[in-house]
Amino acid sequence: MIDNYQFGSMVVGGKQYRDDLKMIRGKVIAHWWRSQGHSVAVFDMDDIFAARPEVLVVGTGKPGRMRVEDPLRSALAQAGIELIEQPTAVAVETFNRLWAEGKDVAGAFHLTC
Repeated sequence: MIDNYQFGSMVVGGKQYRDDLKMIRGKVIAHWWRSQGHSVAVFDMDDIFAARPEVLVVGTGKPGRMRVEDPLRSALAQAGIELIEQPTAVAVETFNRLWAEGKDVAGAFHLTC
Protein backbone atom coordinates (compact mmCIF):
# COMPACT_ATOMS: atom_id res chain seq x y z
CA MET A 1 0.00 0.00 0.00
CA ILE A 2 2.67 2.53 1.04
CA ASP A 3 5.55 2.24 -1.41
CA ASN A 4 8.16 4.37 0.31
CA TYR A 5 8.77 6.81 3.13
CA GLN A 6 11.66 9.13 3.73
CA PHE A 7 11.85 12.38 5.69
CA GLY A 8 9.35 14.79 4.15
CA SER A 9 8.05 12.42 1.48
CA MET A 10 5.76 9.41 1.17
CA VAL A 11 4.90 7.45 -1.98
CA VAL A 12 1.53 5.69 -2.07
CA GLY A 13 0.40 3.84 -5.16
CA GLY A 14 3.21 5.43 -7.15
CA LYS A 15 2.16 8.99 -6.23
CA GLN A 16 4.45 11.15 -4.11
CA TYR A 17 3.14 13.26 -1.22
CA ARG A 18 5.17 15.93 0.57
CA ASP A 19 2.65 16.90 3.25
CA ASP A 20 1.30 14.98 6.21
CA LEU A 21 -1.51 12.66 5.24
CA LYS A 22 -4.12 10.21 6.43
CA MET A 23 -5.16 6.95 4.84
CA ILE A 24 -8.64 5.54 5.31
CA ARG A 25 -9.73 2.35 3.55
CA GLY A 26 -7.07 2.75 0.90
CA LYS A 27 -7.88 6.39 0.16
CA VAL A 28 -5.24 9.07 0.74
CA ILE A 29 -6.36 12.28 2.44
CA ALA A 30 -3.54 14.67 1.57
CA HIS A 31 -2.50 17.89 3.30
CA TRP A 32 -3.48 16.73 6.79
CA TRP A 33 -2.98 19.62 9.18
CA ARG A 34 -3.51 19.53 12.92
CA SER A 35 -4.80 22.48 14.85
CA GLN A 36 -1.91 22.22 17.33
CA GLY A 37 0.98 21.32 15.02
CA HIS A 38 2.84 18.51 16.81
CA SER A 39 -0.14 17.40 18.85
CA VAL A 40 -3.05 15.27 17.63
CA ALA A 41 -6.42 16.07 19.18
CA VAL A 42 -9.83 14.41 18.97
CA PHE A 43 -11.15 17.01 16.50
CA ASP A 44 -8.20 16.30 14.17
CA MET A 45 -9.60 12.79 13.67
CA ASP A 46 -13.29 13.29 12.81
CA ASP A 47 -12.90 11.32 9.58
CA ILE A 48 -11.21 8.45 11.43
CA PHE A 49 -14.04 8.26 13.96
CA ALA A 50 -16.59 8.32 11.11
CA ALA A 51 -14.81 5.41 9.38
CA ARG A 52 -14.42 3.39 12.63
CA PRO A 53 -11.44 1.25 11.58
CA GLU A 54 -10.20 -1.60 13.76
CA VAL A 55 -6.78 0.01 14.09
CA LEU A 56 -5.32 3.49 13.75
CA VAL A 57 -1.59 3.67 13.09
CA VAL A 58 -0.11 7.09 13.84
CA GLY A 59 3.30 7.92 12.40
CA THR A 60 4.78 10.47 14.80
CA GLY A 61 7.50 11.78 12.46
CA LYS A 62 11.01 10.58 11.73
CA PRO A 63 12.28 11.28 15.28
CA GLY A 64 8.81 10.79 16.83
CA ARG A 65 8.10 14.34 18.06
CA MET A 66 4.38 14.45 17.29
CA ARG A 67 2.17 13.34 20.21
CA VAL A 68 -1.32 11.93 20.52
CA GLU A 69 -3.25 13.82 23.22
CA ASP A 70 -4.70 11.80 26.11
CA PRO A 71 -8.33 12.76 25.32
CA LEU A 72 -7.83 11.28 21.83
CA ARG A 73 -6.42 8.08 23.33
CA SER A 74 -9.51 7.81 25.54
CA ALA A 75 -11.93 8.55 22.69
CA LEU A 76 -10.29 5.94 20.46
CA ALA A 77 -10.46 3.34 23.24
CA GLN A 78 -14.14 4.14 23.86
CA ALA A 79 -14.82 3.76 20.12
CA GLY A 80 -13.07 0.38 20.10
CA ILE A 81 -10.28 1.59 17.80
CA GLU A 82 -6.84 0.23 18.65
CA LEU A 83 -4.13 2.92 18.60
CA ILE A 84 -0.58 2.20 17.50
CA GLU A 85 1.86 5.13 17.76
CA GLN A 86 5.32 4.82 16.26
CA PRO A 87 7.96 6.90 14.50
CA THR A 88 6.79 7.19 10.90
CA ALA A 89 9.27 4.76 9.32
CA VAL A 90 8.17 2.00 11.71
CA ALA A 91 4.51 3.04 11.45
CA VAL A 92 4.66 2.60 7.66
CA GLU A 93 5.90 -0.97 8.11
CA THR A 94 3.17 -1.66 10.67
CA PHE A 95 0.47 -0.13 8.46
CA ASN A 96 1.60 -2.17 5.42
CA ARG A 97 1.71 -5.39 7.45
CA LEU A 98 -1.78 -4.87 8.89
CA TRP A 99 -3.14 -3.90 5.45
CA ALA A 100 -1.62 -7.08 3.93
CA GLU A 101 -3.22 -9.12 6.74
CA GLY A 102 -6.61 -7.73 5.70
CA LYS A 103 -7.14 -5.57 8.79
CA ASP A 104 -9.36 -2.51 8.60
CA VAL A 105 -6.50 -0.13 9.32
CA ALA A 106 -6.33 3.65 9.01
CA GLY A 107 -3.18 5.72 9.15
CA ALA A 108 -2.21 9.25 10.07
CA PHE A 109 1.36 10.13 9.15
CA HIS A 110 3.56 13.08 10.08
CA LEU A 111 6.28 13.10 7.42
CA THR A 112 8.89 15.35 9.00
CA CYS A 113 9.88 15.97 12.62
